[in-house]
Amino acid sequence: MIEKRVVVKIGSSSLTKKDGSLSIDKLTEHAEAIVQLLDEGIEVVLISSGAISAGFRDLGYSSRPVTVQGKQAAAAVGQGLLIEAYNQAFKKHGYVSAQLLLTRDVFTNKEQFSNVYQTITECLKRKVVPIINENDSVAIDEMTFGDNDMLSAQVSGLVNADQLILLTDVNGIYDKNPGAHADATRYNHLSYISNELIEQTSQDSSSKVGTGGMKSKLIAAQLATNVGVNCFVGTGHGQDKLVNILNGSGDGTYIGTRETVHVRKHKQWIAYHSEPTGRIIVDEGAKKALLSDGKSLLAAGIIGVEEDFDAQDIVNIYFNQDRIAKGQVNYSAEQIKQVRGLSSQEAMLLTGCTHPEVVHRNNLILTIQEGKL
Repeated sequence: MIEKRVVVKIGSSSLTKKDGSLSIDKLTEHAEAIVQLLDEGIEVVLISSGAISAGFRDLGYSSRPVTVQGKQAAAAVGQGLLIEAYNQAFKKHGYVSAQLLLTRDVFTNKEQFSNVYQTITECLKRKVVPIINENDSVAIDEMTFGDNDMLSAQVSGLVNADQLILLTDVNGIYDKNPGAHADATRYNHLSYISNELIEQTSQDSSSKVGTGGMKSKLIAAQLATNVGVNCFVGTGHGQDKLVNILNGSGDGTYIGTRETVHVRKHKQWIAYHSEPTGRIIVDEGAKKALLSDGKSLLAAGIIGVEEDFDAQDIVNIYFNQDRIAKGQVNYSAEQIKQVRGLSSQEAMLLTGCTHPEVVHRNNLILTIQEGKL
């Protein structure tokens, strides 16, 4: 067990009773499993569902609400109850927990994205367990992560976790639905999650209380491994379950390799959270420089600019009809129109810009690989 920082995501199906209400016994077991990691000196960030399950009874519902209003009201009541249950469970062992409620716009705003990182890392530094959930009581469709699987993947990348553990009620990833096919075979280890595997996997979940099925877990695992975080998808029981998972004996599927390298926070923001405001079209020489040679984008290789944007904005970079990269520009659209095709020295002299690169390699993410055009 060499991991030093772990993100654990616990879904509603792993926290609730048969009637959909919150199970304090299950929650306590999860907390005690996390305590074992904390006692080993491992930092843990917890992504926990369960607010709606914790709150719907106190609202007078006989079962989990199905309307948006009912869910949001139940989440508003349940968030406090959920965090208090975790607080009590951790305090028995001398640990403090903290609550962060997030919506997707927190990640798209670069300053808030950085603030979330700073808050989480300060909590970890102080040996506090950050407990993160989507802010279900106020989130609207365009501001949601879709489910906590995606939220956990984004958080695991943000904090450069060594492992993302997605606890669910199915013991891993199978080549077909194990609930419908007796001959289904589990993948014990996958080096990566392919688009083909995601496409052939059903989103159907065996849980009536969760929002994310196996497909959402594959998408989350793909994102996490892309930014350098190894993953585990599966189930576990008892206080030793997380220790067992990190020791390689978990009941599920391990995803990733030990050679995985963390992607810097700034590049993650560009790749997954930023909104492009324009488009740059490049020639074949620039395409080769970006995709094959690991170079920055220079004015000499630019043949066109579309839409209006300022320096430091995020833009898409195209060769013909294919988006090959995405990056943060040092020049505005108007400046690029003036200097396209020119040398870097000429571009700087003409615009007064101090950067020879239109997009520096450190501020650029490839969206396609050479040979796939």
